[in-house]
Amino acid sequence: MREVARMVGVLTLVCVLAALALAKVYDLTEEPIREAKRQELLRAVGAVLPAFDNAPDADAREVDGVTYYPGRKVGELVGVAFPVRSNEGYSGTIEALVGVDPTGRVTGVVVLAHAETPGLGAKAADPGFLAQFNGRSLDDARWAVKKDGGDFDQITGATITPRAIVAAIRTGLERYRAAKPRMDVFGDQ
Repeated sequence: MREVARMVGVLTLVCVLAALALAKVYDLTEEPIREAKRQELLRAVGAVLPAFDNAPDADAREVDGVTYYPGRKVGELVGVAFPVRSNEGYSGTIEALVGVDPTGRVTGVVVLAHAETPGLGAKAADPGFLAQFNGRSLDDARWAVKKDGGDFDQITGATITPRAIVAAIRTGLERYRAAKPRMDVFGDQ
């Protein structure tokens, strides 16, 4: 019986020390991880918007569960970036960031995360594929892949992924259009 109590005591001590060590590691890494994620977001926003001189994450607005990141240059709005998502990818969820100018024309798209097949669906994350959306808006494009009668290229052997990206961008643009009147980032400030 004494041996069992000793083992329980030692195991309890080990668990307490492990918990304290994990708590300390968390405290030490929490802020650097948060800052790394912030810098990653700002790099993505910078990739989809024209040059800006503000901190879009500090000026962000949330409308209907979507966060909009306004980019400003000398106080003037140059664009807004926002996340889009599709669960219709061949291998699951695709997350991207879309940038638009104040009129709603796409200024850039970057894929943030996907699990698509390397060499096939993953090609949809290539800048060359994503560039076809630049300059397009809801009003001047048929938002579907060419195979479905739309204006956007698909990838040979991987039509599901481009369909998912086109649909996600279209849905994001529709949400942006609906949210725009309810945000104060669009006026002169």
